[in-house]
Amino acid sequence: MIATSEPAGRSPALGRGEALVLLGALGALVAVNLPELGSDPWPFRPPPAEPRGLLGPLVRASGGEWGPGLLRAGAALAGLLVAVVAALVLSLGRLRRSLAVTTAAVVVGLLVVPGVALQVGLREATAPWFHDNDSTYQIEIAGELVRSGESPYGHDYSRSGLERFYSLDGSVSPGTRTGQVALRHFAYFPGTPLTAGAWGVLPAPLDDYRVLVALMSLAALPAALLFRGPLGPRLALGAGLAASPLAVRAAWFGTADAPAVLAVVLAFGLLMRRRHVGAAIVLAIAVLLKQFAVVAVPFFATALLWRARRRSLVWAGVAFAAVLTVGFAPFLIAGAGALIADTIAYGGGTYRIIGYGLAGMLLEAGAIDDRFGPYPFTILALLVWLPLTAWLVRIQLGSPAVWTAAAGFAASILVLLFIGRVFQTSYLVWPLAASLLAGLLALSENSPLPAEETVPDEGSGTAGRSDEASAADAYPDPLRGRA
Repeated sequence: MIATSEPAGRSPALGRGEALVLLGALGALVAVNLPELGSDPWPFRPPPAEPRGLLGPLVRASGGEWGPGLLRAGAALAGLLVAVVAALVLSLGRLRRSLAVTTAAVVVGLLVVPGVALQVGLREATAPWFHDNDSTYQIEIAGELVRSGESPYGHDYSRSGLERFYSLDGSVSPGTRTGQVALRHFAYFPGTPLTAGAWGVLPAPLDDYRVLVALMSLAALPAALLFRGPLGPRLALGAGLAASPLAVRAAWFGTADAPAVLAVVLAFGLLMRRRHVGAAIVLAIAVLLKQFAVVAVPFFATALLWRARRRSLVWAGVAFAAVLTVGFAPFLIAGAGALIADTIAYGGGTYRIIGYGLAGMLLEAGAIDDRFGPYPFTILALLVWLPLTAWLVRIQLGSPAVWTAAAGFAASILVLLFIGRVFQTSYLVWPLAASLLAGLLALSENSPLPAEETVPDEGSGTAGRSDEASAADAYPDPLRGRA
Protein backbone atom coordinates (compact mmCIF):
# COMPACT_ATOMS: atom_id res chain seq x y z
CA MET A 1 0.00 0.00 0.00
CA ILE A 2 1.03 3.59 -0.53
CA ALA A 3 1.85 5.25 2.76
CA THR A 4 0.13 8.60 3.16
CA SER A 5 0.30 8.90 6.92
CA GLU A 6 2.57 11.26 8.74
CA PRO A 7 5.58 10.12 10.78
CA ALA A 8 5.04 8.50 14.14
CA GLY A 9 4.78 10.99 16.96
CA ARG A 10 3.21 13.67 14.82
CA SER A 11 1.16 16.38 16.48
CA PRO A 12 -2.58 15.59 16.55
CA ALA A 13 -3.33 19.18 15.59
CA LEU A 14 -2.24 21.93 13.20
CA GLY A 15 -0.60 24.91 14.82
CA ARG A 16 -2.22 28.33 14.64
CA GLY A 17 -0.17 29.52 11.67
CA GLU A 18 -0.62 26.38 9.57
CA ALA A 19 -4.34 26.26 10.34
CA LEU A 20 -4.83 29.89 9.36
CA VAL A 21 -2.99 29.31 6.08
CA LEU A 22 -5.45 26.53 5.26
CA LEU A 23 -8.50 28.53 6.33
CA GLY A 24 -7.27 31.57 4.44
CA ALA A 25 -6.99 29.48 1.27
CA LEU A 26 -10.47 28.01 1.78
CA GLY A 27 -11.90 31.47 2.43
CA ALA A 28 -10.26 32.77 -0.74
CA LEU A 29 -11.81 29.92 -2.73
CA VAL A 30 -15.24 30.82 -1.36
CA ALA A 31 -14.71 34.50 -2.12
CA VAL A 32 -13.64 34.02 -5.73
CA ASN A 33 -16.27 31.37 -6.45
CA LEU A 34 -19.34 32.92 -4.85
CA PRO A 35 -19.96 35.83 -7.28
CA GLU A 36 -19.49 33.55 -10.31
CA LEU A 37 -21.39 30.44 -9.28
CA GLY A 38 -24.10 29.60 -11.79
CA SER A 39 -23.27 32.52 -14.05
CA ASP A 40 -23.24 32.48 -17.86
CA PRO A 41 -25.10 29.21 -18.47
CA TRP A 42 -26.40 28.13 -21.87
CA PRO A 43 -29.57 30.21 -22.55
CA PHE A 44 -31.84 27.20 -22.97
CA ARG A 45 -35.57 27.60 -23.61
CA PRO A 46 -36.84 24.27 -22.32
CA PRO A 47 -40.44 23.21 -21.63
CA PRO A 48 -41.65 23.38 -18.02
CA ALA A 49 -39.64 21.06 -15.81
CA GLU A 50 -41.29 17.95 -14.41
CA PRO A 51 -39.35 17.13 -11.22
CA ARG A 52 -38.84 13.43 -10.72
CA GLY A 53 -36.41 10.91 -9.37
CA LEU A 54 -33.58 11.32 -6.94
CA LEU A 55 -33.03 15.02 -7.65
CA GLY A 56 -36.68 15.97 -7.98
CA PRO A 57 -36.81 17.78 -4.59
CA LEU A 58 -33.84 19.95 -5.59
CA VAL A 59 -35.51 20.84 -8.89
CA ARG A 60 -38.70 21.81 -7.06
CA ALA A 61 -36.70 23.92 -4.62
CA SER A 62 -35.20 25.79 -7.58
CA GLY A 63 -38.62 26.50 -9.06
CA GLY A 64 -37.79 24.26 -12.01
CA GLU A 65 -35.31 26.76 -13.40
CA TRP A 66 -31.58 27.25 -13.43
CA GLY A 67 -30.42 30.02 -11.16
CA PRO A 68 -27.48 30.89 -8.94
CA GLY A 69 -29.46 31.23 -5.71
CA LEU A 70 -29.05 27.70 -4.33
CA LEU A 71 -25.44 27.50 -5.50
CA ARG A 72 -24.44 30.75 -3.87
CA ALA A 73 -26.31 29.85 -0.69
CA GLY A 74 -24.11 26.74 -0.49
CA ALA A 75 -21.01 28.88 -0.96
CA ALA A 76 -22.19 31.27 1.74
CA LEU A 77 -22.55 28.32 4.14
CA ALA A 78 -19.03 27.27 3.24
CA GLY A 79 -17.80 30.75 4.08
CA LEU A 80 -19.64 30.67 7.39
CA LEU A 81 -18.02 27.35 8.24
CA VAL A 82 -14.56 28.78 7.50
CA ALA A 83 -15.27 31.76 9.74
CA VAL A 84 -16.47 29.58 12.64
CA VAL A 85 -13.46 27.30 12.41
CA ALA A 86 -11.13 30.32 12.18
CA ALA A 87 -12.65 31.69 15.39
CA LEU A 88 -12.07 28.32 17.01
CA VAL A 89 -8.41 28.37 15.92
CA LEU A 90 -7.91 31.88 17.25
CA SER A 91 -9.43 30.81 20.54
CA LEU A 92 -7.59 27.50 21.01
CA GLY A 93 -4.43 28.22 19.05
CA ARG A 94 -4.66 24.95 17.12
CA LEU A 95 -6.90 22.89 14.83
CA ARG A 96 -7.33 19.15 15.10
CA ARG A 97 -6.20 17.34 11.98
CA SER A 98 -9.52 15.53 11.58
CA LEU A 99 -11.39 18.83 11.75
CA ALA A 100 -9.00 20.40 9.22
CA VAL A 101 -9.67 17.59 6.74
CA THR A 102 -13.41 17.71 7.39
CA THR A 103 -13.56 21.48 6.94
CA ALA A 104 -11.68 21.34 3.64
CA ALA A 105 -13.88 18.49 2.39
CA VAL A 106 -17.14 20.26 3.31
CA VAL A 107 -16.07 23.56 1.74
CA VAL A 108 -15.03 21.85 -1.48
CA GLY A 109 -18.25 19.84 -1.55
CA LEU A 110 -20.44 22.92 -1.02
CA LEU A 111 -18.70 24.64 -3.92
CA VAL A 112 -18.71 21.74 -6.39
CA VAL A 113 -21.79 19.59 -5.74
CA PRO A 114 -24.86 21.92 -5.77
CA GLY A 115 -24.36 23.17 -9.32
CA VAL A 116 -23.84 19.69 -10.71
CA ALA A 117 -26.83 18.30 -8.83
CA LEU A 118 -29.14 21.08 -10.03
CA GLN A 119 -28.03 20.84 -13.65
CA VAL A 120 -28.39 17.07 -13.69
CA GLY A 121 -31.79 17.27 -12.01
CA LEU A 122 -33.09 19.89 -14.44
CA ARG A 123 -31.87 17.84 -17.38
CA GLU A 124 -33.66 14.78 -16.02
CA ALA A 125 -36.81 16.91 -15.58
CA THR A 126 -36.79 18.19 -19.19
CA ALA A 127 -34.83 16.42 -21.96
CA PRO A 128 -31.23 15.26 -22.48
CA TRP A 129 -30.39 18.16 -24.80
CA PHE A 130 -31.22 20.77 -22.15
CA HIS A 131 -29.12 21.85 -19.14
CA ASP A 132 -25.99 20.21 -20.49
CA ASN A 133 -22.98 21.00 -22.64
CA ASP A 134 -22.80 19.67 -26.18
CA SER A 135 -19.41 18.09 -25.53
CA THR A 136 -20.65 16.16 -22.49
CA TYR A 137 -23.82 15.10 -24.31
CA GLN A 138 -21.73 13.83 -27.22
CA ILE A 139 -19.43 11.96 -24.82
CA GLU A 140 -22.46 10.14 -23.42
CA ILE A 141 -23.65 9.24 -26.93
CA ALA A 142 -20.13 8.01 -27.71
CA GLY A 143 -20.33 5.82 -24.61
CA GLU A 144 -23.57 4.32 -25.91
CA LEU A 145 -21.83 3.55 -29.21
CA VAL A 146 -19.00 1.82 -27.36
CA ARG A 147 -21.45 -0.30 -25.40
CA SER A 148 -23.08 -1.36 -28.67
CA GLY A 149 -19.72 -2.26 -30.22
CA GLU A 150 -19.43 0.74 -32.55
CA SER A 151 -16.68 3.34 -32.88
CA PRO A 152 -17.55 6.96 -32.01
CA TYR A 153 -14.94 8.21 -34.51
CA GLY A 154 -16.21 9.09 -37.97
CA HIS A 155 -19.77 8.63 -36.71
CA ASP A 156 -22.63 10.82 -37.94
CA TYR A 157 -24.22 12.46 -34.88
CA SER A 158 -26.74 14.49 -36.87
CA ARG A 159 -29.66 12.26 -35.81
CA SER A 160 -28.46 11.26 -32.36
CA GLY A 161 -30.35 13.93 -30.42
CA LEU A 162 -27.26 16.13 -30.23
CA GLU A 163 -28.55 18.18 -33.15
CA ARG A 164 -31.38 19.40 -30.90
CA PHE A 165 -28.91 21.00 -28.52
CA TYR A 166 -27.84 23.80 -30.85
CA SER A 167 -31.24 25.50 -31.23
CA LEU A 168 -31.44 25.73 -27.41
CA ASP A 169 -35.18 25.00 -27.55
CA GLY A 170 -35.10 21.35 -28.63
CA SER A 171 -35.95 21.95 -32.27
CA VAL A 172 -33.68 21.21 -35.22
CA SER A 173 -32.77 24.48 -36.89
CA PRO A 174 -32.44 24.61 -40.68
CA GLY A 175 -28.92 23.74 -41.75
CA THR A 176 -27.85 22.35 -38.36
CA ARG A 177 -27.44 18.78 -39.56
CA THR A 178 -25.27 19.82 -42.49
CA GLY A 179 -23.58 22.95 -41.14
CA GLN A 180 -22.64 22.04 -37.55
CA VAL A 181 -19.19 20.44 -37.82
CA ALA A 182 -19.34 19.04 -34.27
CA LEU A 183 -21.99 16.59 -35.49
CA ARG A 184 -19.41 14.91 -37.73
CA HIS A 185 -16.47 14.68 -35.33
CA PHE A 186 -15.70 13.26 -31.89
CA ALA A 187 -12.75 15.20 -30.50
CA TYR A 188 -11.71 13.11 -27.48
CA PHE A 189 -9.13 10.34 -27.12
CA PRO A 190 -10.46 6.79 -26.47
CA GLY A 191 -10.36 6.95 -22.68
CA THR A 192 -13.30 9.33 -22.65
CA PRO A 193 -15.80 7.18 -24.60
CA LEU A 194 -14.58 4.11 -22.71
CA THR A 195 -15.26 5.71 -19.32
CA ALA A 196 -18.56 7.09 -20.62
CA GLY A 197 -19.54 3.62 -21.78
CA ALA A 198 -18.89 2.21 -18.32
CA TRP A 199 -20.45 5.12 -16.44
CA GLY A 200 -23.57 5.09 -18.60
CA VAL A 201 -24.78 1.77 -17.19
CA LEU A 202 -25.70 3.51 -13.93
CA PRO A 203 -29.37 4.37 -13.37
CA ALA A 204 -30.54 7.87 -14.24
CA PRO A 205 -29.75 10.55 -13.26
CA LEU A 206 -26.43 9.22 -11.95
CA ASP A 207 -25.48 8.15 -15.49
CA ASP A 208 -24.91 11.82 -16.41
CA TYR A 209 -21.18 12.05 -17.23
CA ARG A 210 -20.91 15.26 -15.21
CA VAL A 211 -21.46 13.23 -12.05
CA LEU A 212 -18.23 11.38 -12.85
CA VAL A 213 -16.48 14.67 -13.63
CA ALA A 214 -17.64 16.11 -10.29
CA LEU A 215 -16.40 13.06 -8.40
CA MET A 216 -13.01 13.35 -10.10
CA SER A 217 -12.89 17.02 -9.14
CA LEU A 218 -13.67 16.19 -5.53
CA ALA A 219 -11.04 13.43 -5.58
CA ALA A 220 -8.31 16.01 -6.16
CA LEU A 221 -8.53 16.94 -2.47
CA PRO A 222 -7.60 13.50 -1.07
CA ALA A 223 -5.15 13.09 -3.97
CA ALA A 224 -3.13 15.94 -2.45
CA LEU A 225 -2.59 13.74 0.61
CA LEU A 226 -0.60 11.34 -1.55
CA PHE A 227 2.19 13.90 -1.38
CA ARG A 228 4.19 14.58 1.77
CA GLY A 229 4.52 17.79 3.70
CA PRO A 230 2.59 19.83 6.26
CA LEU A 231 -1.09 18.92 6.21
CA GLY A 232 -2.42 22.48 6.06
CA PRO A 233 -0.62 23.52 2.85
CA ARG A 234 -1.38 20.15 1.23
CA LEU A 235 -5.09 20.54 1.95
CA ALA A 236 -4.99 24.13 0.69
CA LEU A 237 -3.40 23.10 -2.61
CA GLY A 238 -5.72 20.11 -2.93
CA ALA A 239 -8.74 22.35 -2.37
CA GLY A 240 -7.41 24.65 -5.09
CA LEU A 241 -7.21 21.71 -7.49
CA ALA A 242 -10.72 20.54 -6.60
CA ALA A 243 -12.60 23.82 -6.28
CA SER A 244 -10.91 26.56 -8.25
CA PRO A 245 -13.50 28.63 -10.17
CA LEU A 246 -12.41 26.84 -13.35
CA ALA A 247 -12.91 23.39 -11.81
CA VAL A 248 -16.24 24.29 -10.18
CA ARG A 249 -17.66 25.70 -13.41
CA ALA A 250 -16.36 22.78 -15.46
CA ALA A 251 -18.22 20.30 -13.26
CA TRP A 252 -21.71 21.78 -13.68
CA PHE A 253 -21.28 23.34 -17.13
CA GLY A 254 -19.97 20.12 -18.65
CA THR A 255 -16.31 20.31 -19.64
CA ALA A 256 -14.64 17.00 -18.93
CA ASP A 257 -11.02 17.81 -18.03
CA ALA A 258 -11.16 16.74 -14.37
CA PRO A 259 -10.55 12.99 -14.87
CA ALA A 260 -7.38 13.58 -16.90
CA VAL A 261 -6.16 16.36 -14.60
CA LEU A 262 -6.63 14.07 -11.59
CA ALA A 263 -4.73 11.28 -13.35
CA VAL A 264 -1.76 13.59 -14.01
CA VAL A 265 -1.70 14.65 -10.35
CA LEU A 266 -1.86 11.02 -9.20
CA ALA A 267 0.92 10.05 -11.62
CA PHE A 268 3.31 12.58 -10.09
CA GLY A 269 2.17 11.62 -6.60
CA LEU A 270 2.97 7.97 -7.28
CA LEU A 271 6.30 9.02 -8.73
CA MET A 272 7.14 10.74 -5.46
CA ARG A 273 6.19 7.54 -3.62
CA ARG A 274 8.58 5.56 -5.85
CA ARG A 275 5.71 3.66 -7.50
CA HIS A 276 7.19 4.15 -10.93
CA VAL A 277 5.24 1.54 -12.89
CA GLY A 278 1.96 2.59 -11.29
CA ALA A 279 2.76 6.22 -12.05
CA ALA A 280 3.40 5.39 -15.71
CA ILE A 281 0.11 3.49 -15.95
CA VAL A 282 -1.86 6.37 -14.46
CA LEU A 283 -0.16 8.87 -16.78
CA ALA A 284 -1.09 6.71 -19.77
CA ILE A 285 -4.71 6.78 -18.56
CA ALA A 286 -4.48 10.58 -18.41
CA VAL A 287 -3.34 10.64 -22.05
CA LEU A 288 -6.18 8.33 -23.04
CA LEU A 289 -8.63 10.71 -21.38
CA LYS A 290 -7.40 14.00 -22.84
CA GLN A 291 -4.93 15.06 -25.51
CA PHE A 292 -3.51 17.85 -23.33
CA ALA A 293 -2.00 15.27 -20.97
CA VAL A 294 0.47 14.37 -23.74
CA VAL A 295 2.33 17.58 -22.89
CA ALA A 296 3.04 16.24 -19.39
CA VAL A 297 4.77 13.11 -20.73
CA PRO A 298 8.27 14.52 -21.49
CA PHE A 299 8.39 16.36 -18.16
CA PHE A 300 7.28 13.25 -16.28
CA ALA A 301 9.86 11.18 -18.18
CA THR A 302 12.74 13.50 -17.27
CA ALA A 303 11.71 13.44 -13.60
CA LEU A 304 11.54 9.65 -13.78
CA LEU A 305 15.07 9.54 -15.22
CA TRP A 306 16.36 11.18 -12.05
CA ARG A 307 14.47 8.94 -9.65
CA ALA A 308 14.33 5.41 -11.08
CA ARG A 309 16.89 2.74 -11.81
CA ARG A 310 17.24 1.20 -15.24
CA ARG A 311 14.97 -1.78 -14.60
CA SER A 312 12.20 0.46 -13.23
CA LEU A 313 12.55 2.74 -16.25
CA VAL A 314 12.11 -0.18 -18.62
CA TRP A 315 9.07 -1.54 -16.80
CA ALA A 316 7.52 1.91 -16.55
CA GLY A 317 7.99 2.46 -20.28
CA VAL A 318 6.51 -0.95 -21.09
CA ALA A 319 3.51 -0.31 -18.83
CA PHE A 320 2.91 3.14 -20.35
CA ALA A 321 3.04 1.79 -23.90
CA ALA A 322 0.87 -1.21 -23.04
CA VAL A 323 -1.94 0.89 -21.58
CA LEU A 324 -1.93 3.22 -24.58
CA THR A 325 -1.93 0.26 -26.96
CA VAL A 326 -4.86 -1.40 -25.23
CA GLY A 327 -6.80 1.87 -25.23
CA PHE A 328 -6.15 2.91 -28.81
CA ALA A 329 -5.99 -0.45 -30.61
CA PRO A 330 -9.73 -1.18 -30.96
CA PHE A 331 -10.42 2.26 -32.41
CA LEU A 332 -7.39 2.20 -34.70
CA ILE A 333 -8.54 -1.14 -36.04
CA ALA A 334 -12.08 0.18 -36.51
CA GLY A 335 -10.80 3.21 -38.44
CA ALA A 336 -7.43 4.85 -37.89
CA GLY A 337 -8.17 7.66 -40.34
CA ALA A 338 -11.41 8.58 -38.57
CA LEU A 339 -9.70 8.63 -35.16
CA ILE A 340 -6.90 10.91 -36.39
CA ALA A 341 -9.30 13.19 -38.26
CA ASP A 342 -11.57 13.57 -35.24
CA THR A 343 -9.02 13.98 -32.46
CA ILE A 344 -6.17 15.86 -34.13
CA ALA A 345 -7.17 17.42 -37.45
CA TYR A 346 -10.56 18.61 -36.14
CA GLY A 347 -9.27 20.79 -33.31
CA GLY A 348 -6.18 21.94 -35.20
CA GLY A 349 -7.73 22.90 -38.49
CA THR A 350 -11.49 22.24 -38.80
CA TYR A 351 -13.22 23.84 -35.84
CA ARG A 352 -13.95 27.55 -35.87
CA ILE A 353 -11.62 29.98 -34.11
CA ILE A 354 -12.82 30.61 -30.56
CA GLY A 355 -11.54 32.69 -27.67
CA TYR A 356 -8.83 35.27 -27.17
CA GLY A 357 -5.71 33.29 -27.79
CA LEU A 358 -3.41 34.24 -30.63
CA ALA A 359 -5.88 33.08 -33.29
CA GLY A 360 -8.68 35.16 -31.76
CA MET A 361 -6.41 38.20 -31.52
CA LEU A 362 -5.41 37.88 -35.16
CA LEU A 363 -9.08 37.56 -36.11
CA GLU A 364 -10.01 40.69 -34.16
CA ALA A 365 -7.07 42.55 -35.71
CA GLY A 366 -8.22 41.64 -39.22
CA ALA A 367 -5.18 39.48 -40.02
CA ILE A 368 -7.56 36.52 -40.36
CA ASP A 369 -10.79 37.09 -42.29
CA ASP A 370 -12.91 34.14 -41.26
CA ARG A 371 -13.38 32.06 -38.11
CA PHE A 372 -13.38 28.99 -40.36
CA GLY A 373 -10.43 30.19 -42.44
CA PRO A 374 -6.86 28.86 -42.40
CA TYR A 375 -4.66 29.39 -39.38
CA PRO A 376 -0.99 28.28 -39.22
CA PHE A 377 -1.21 26.30 -35.99
CA THR A 378 1.13 23.53 -37.14
CA ILE A 379 3.82 26.03 -38.17
CA LEU A 380 3.51 27.91 -34.87
CA ALA A 381 3.68 24.67 -32.92
CA LEU A 382 6.86 23.63 -34.72
CA LEU A 383 8.56 27.03 -34.54
CA VAL A 384 7.40 28.26 -31.12
CA TRP A 385 5.92 25.60 -28.87
CA LEU A 386 8.19 22.67 -29.70
CA PRO A 387 11.50 24.58 -29.21
CA LEU A 388 10.19 26.08 -25.96
CA THR A 389 9.16 22.67 -24.66
CA ALA A 390 12.49 21.14 -25.66
CA TRP A 391 14.30 23.92 -23.79
CA LEU A 392 12.17 23.40 -20.68
CA VAL A 393 12.80 19.65 -20.79
CA ARG A 394 16.52 20.30 -21.16
CA ILE A 395 16.41 22.45 -18.02
CA GLN A 396 14.61 19.64 -16.20
CA LEU A 397 17.28 17.15 -17.29
CA GLY A 398 19.78 19.22 -15.35
CA SER A 399 17.77 19.31 -12.13
CA PRO A 400 16.67 16.52 -9.77
CA ALA A 401 13.85 18.74 -8.45
CA VAL A 402 10.54 17.29 -9.63
CA TRP A 403 8.56 20.47 -8.94
CA THR A 404 10.37 22.11 -11.86
CA ALA A 405 8.92 19.43 -14.14
CA ALA A 406 5.39 20.48 -13.17
CA ALA A 407 6.34 24.15 -13.61
CA GLY A 408 7.72 23.39 -17.07
CA PHE A 409 4.53 21.51 -17.91
CA ALA A 410 2.48 24.55 -16.84
CA ALA A 411 4.48 26.88 -19.08
CA SER A 412 4.45 24.52 -22.04
CA ILE A 413 0.71 23.79 -21.95
CA LEU A 414 -0.13 27.48 -21.54
CA VAL A 415 1.86 28.42 -24.65
CA LEU A 416 0.32 25.55 -26.62
CA LEU A 417 -3.19 26.64 -25.64
CA PHE A 418 -2.42 30.27 -26.49
CA ILE A 419 -1.26 29.53 -30.03
CA GLY A 420 -4.05 27.03 -30.68
CA ARG A 421 -6.99 27.61 -32.96
CA VAL A 422 -9.40 27.22 -30.05
CA PHE A 423 -8.71 28.90 -26.70
CA GLN A 424 -11.57 28.02 -24.36
CA THR A 425 -11.41 29.59 -20.91
CA SER A 426 -11.97 26.12 -19.46
CA TYR A 427 -8.60 25.01 -20.88
CA LEU A 428 -6.83 27.19 -18.31
CA VAL A 429 -7.57 24.53 -15.71
CA TRP A 430 -4.52 22.70 -17.09
CA PRO A 431 -1.80 25.31 -16.41
CA LEU A 432 -3.51 26.15 -13.11
CA ALA A 433 -3.52 22.51 -12.02
CA ALA A 434 0.12 22.10 -13.11
CA SER A 435 1.09 25.14 -11.02
CA LEU A 436 -0.68 23.77 -7.94
CA LEU A 437 0.92 20.39 -8.60
CA ALA A 438 4.32 22.10 -8.59
CA GLY A 439 3.49 23.38 -5.10
CA LEU A 440 2.60 19.89 -3.89
CA LEU A 441 5.80 18.49 -5.35
CA ALA A 442 7.89 21.21 -3.69
CA LEU A 443 6.28 20.39 -0.34
CA SER A 444 6.93 16.71 -0.86
CA GLU A 445 10.57 17.19 -1.84
CA ASN A 446 11.16 19.29 1.26
CA SER A 447 9.66 16.53 3.45
CA PRO A 448 11.71 13.37 2.85
CA LEU A 449 10.05 10.03 3.40
CA PRO A 450 10.91 8.71 6.90
CA ALA A 451 13.14 5.66 6.97
CA GLU A 452 10.37 3.43 8.32
CA GLU A 453 8.11 4.35 5.39
CA THR A 454 10.54 3.93 2.50
CA VAL A 455 9.68 1.35 -0.12
CA PRO A 456 11.95 -0.44 -2.57
CA ASP A 457 12.56 1.06 -5.98
CA GLU A 458 10.22 -1.03 -8.15
CA GLY A 459 12.14 -3.55 -10.13
CA SER A 460 15.51 -2.65 -8.66
CA GLY A 461 15.71 -5.43 -6.10
CA THR A 462 17.28 -2.99 -3.63
CA ALA A 463 16.01 -1.38 -0.48
CA GLY A 464 14.43 1.98 -1.07
CA ARG A 465 15.91 5.23 0.15
CA SER A 466 14.44 8.67 0.40
CA ASP A 467 13.56 10.19 -2.97
CA GLU A 468 16.05 12.99 -2.54
CA ALA A 469 18.89 10.56 -1.81
CA SER A 470 17.98 8.46 -4.81
CA ALA A 471 17.91 11.43 -7.14
CA ALA A 472 20.77 13.57 -5.97
CA ASP A 473 23.22 10.95 -4.71
CA ALA A 474 22.69 7.87 -6.81
CA TYR A 475 22.49 9.56 -10.21
CA PRO A 476 24.23 12.92 -10.47
CA ASP A 477 23.63 12.72 -14.23
CA PRO A 478 20.29 11.10 -15.19
CA LEU A 479 21.63 9.94 -18.56
CA ARG A 480 24.64 8.08 -17.19
CA GLY A 481 25.64 5.50 -14.64
CA ARG A 482 22.50 3.35 -14.63
CA ALA A 483 23.03 0.24 -12.55
